[in-house]
Amino acid sequence: MRVPHWLSRLLPAKQHSKRRFDAAQYNRLTHSWAESDRSINTELRADLDALRRRSRDLAKNEPLAQKYMEMVTTNVVGSNGFTLQARVSDGKAQDGLANTAIEIAWLDWSRATNCDVSGRMSFPDMTRTIIRGVARDGEALVRIREGAKNKYGYALQFLDIERLDTTLNREQTPGVNQIIMGVEMDGDGRPVAYWLLTAPLGRDPVGKKHARIPAGEIIHLFITDDPEQVRGIPWMHASMIRIHHLKGFQEAAIIAARVGASKMGFFTSKDGSTSGLQDGEDEAGIPFTEAEPGQFGMLPEGYGFESFNPDYPHANYESFVKGAKRDIGSGFGAAYHSLANDLEGVNFSSIRSGTLEERDNWMLIQRWLAGALLETVYAGWMDNALLSGAILLPNGSALPAAKRQKFMAHEFQGRRWQWVDPLKDINASVIAIENGLASPYTIASQQGLDAEDVLDDIARFQAAIKARGIKLGGNGPAANVPAEPETEPTKKKSGTPLP
Repeated sequence: MRVPHWLSRLLPAKQHSKRRFDAAQYNRLTHSWAESDRSINTELRADLDALRRRSRDLAKNEPLAQKYMEMVTTNVVGSNGFTLQARVSDGKAQDGLANTAIEIAWLDWSRATNCDVSGRMSFPDMTRTIIRGVARDGEALVRIREGAKNKYGYALQFLDIERLDTTLNREQTPGVNQIIMGVEMDGDGRPVAYWLLTAPLGRDPVGKKHARIPAGEIIHLFITDDPEQVRGIPWMHASMIRIHHLKGFQEAAIIAARVGASKMGFFTSKDGSTSGLQDGEDEAGIPFTEAEPGQFGMLPEGYGFESFNPDYPHANYESFVKGAKRDIGSGFGAAYHSLANDLEGVNFSSIRSGTLEERDNWMLIQRWLAGALLETVYAGWMDNALLSGAILLPNGSALPAAKRQKFMAHEFQGRRWQWVDPLKDINASVIAIENGLASPYTIASQQGLDAEDVLDDIARFQAAIKARGIKLGGNGPAANVPAEPETEPTKKKSGTPLP
């Protein structure tokens, strides 16, 4: 039986035996879905400069973006920067003298006068500036300056990423390396040189000059999202449009609220006359009448009044803004209550859950930054410091360069945070130690501390209270301090002891 054409539309579509992905179907519901099969580098050639300019504008002018920059700087690097923990050993025990000498020398090099060729930033300051630049611009450039004018012969130069010209591209030909957005690469995709714009910086294509810097002198920092990616993407890219639209919405809402608070109105008349009502005319020649608070007047015969009262602030304004900020926070990988400074309506469990998830993200970034920047800098510093004889033992002798591999044992400890619930978290750590599930070294590392430094502090504290004859209550460090010998009680002349 043949089905009429009009009825065939109402019947379910014929099912094909071959299964397909719904997200790949083309129909009236998906025809507006924009797609792209271009490589990440092709997209960045067209979009990176605009993304970076807009990201910088948001970081300067938008509170949410500025807050995110502060969160990145504070949580990834913190106030004290990364802590170097030297781990030199002789195979059985830690070499305390060498470890202390290396850590002291590293702290000395980290001063602004040593680590920065311009002498302006200490290494923690430079690290904070670098991670802020990576978050805002998607990438950062650091140039290694061996032979610097300090006793270590090693320093760093932090460069504006604008120097790496995105418009400089060259196809690979026999015997000639390709250049992708200023990065020269060999046939294996390994950077061999960076073509940097010489000062002054600018976007005028006329008169551009480039300097070819070997890749061994450049640390190019960015998080790789796609294979074969050459340049970095600003971290705010997924939320930039939402921030822009939220800004426009809030501006319109504020203006509407100001207009509504003014309680304006319009005079009307049947013949359109305005004689006797206006106080003057505006720049466009439109008559107006001023009103003062607390005054009421009588309208002449034939005139009426129509009020203008916009409904703002609207009842749904707050919920809409909160929803937009949640989406923005998701694009940033930040907890809403931290990004928006909004603790209203949240409980301890939700704050704890969001905070712990956010901290995991910060620790991932810390681990990336340690591998991409700190390890490279430490290796170069150690080589030059050993050759310069700048790492000294307490007896004044320098660590020998021949044992470089032994002295390279180390780790960097990023900042950690206070416990969300101190009592419960401390008790959990104690239970883990007592049941052999963790060691004090592990717990100290989780708090951003060096267990050896903690033990040294405890020993110094115990020695100090013992020297002063102080006895503390409880089971604290002074519990084992020997008590003063008791003396016999003084007796009265009658021989009766005092009570």
